Amino acid sequence: MSQWPKAARAGQIANRRCTVVALNGADAAACNPDGGHFALEDLCTHLGRDLSGGWLEGDRAVCPWHMAKFSIRTGKALEAPAYAGVHTFPVRIRDGIIGVCDDRE
Repeated sequence: MSQWPKAARAGQIANRRCTVVALNGADAAACNPDGGHFALEDLCTHLGRDLSGGWLEGDRAVCPWHMAKFSIRTGKALEAPAYAGVHTFPVRIRDGIIGVCDDRE
C-alpha cells in the first residue's frame, strides 16, 4: 500500500513556493505553481543543496544556491549549472490535505 505523507493543507503552500516533505530516506519539495501541486526530489543535482528553499518561475523550480532550474512536471534539468534531472513524485489532495507519494522502488 502506498504511503502519502502530508505535505501541507491545501492553500498552505505559498504561491510560487515549495515546502519540504520528509519521505522514506529522502525529502521532496512540494510546489505550488499558481494553485497546482507538484513534487520533486529536494536535491539540486549540481551541488546537492535543497530546492525547497528556492522559488518557482512558472513550472520551473529554481535552486536558491546557483540558480539551476528544473521542470516541476518532469524533473528534467533545464538550465546549468545542473545537467542531471531529479525524480518527481505523485501528488494528491484528499480531505484538504496535500499528500506526496514516495513511488521510488
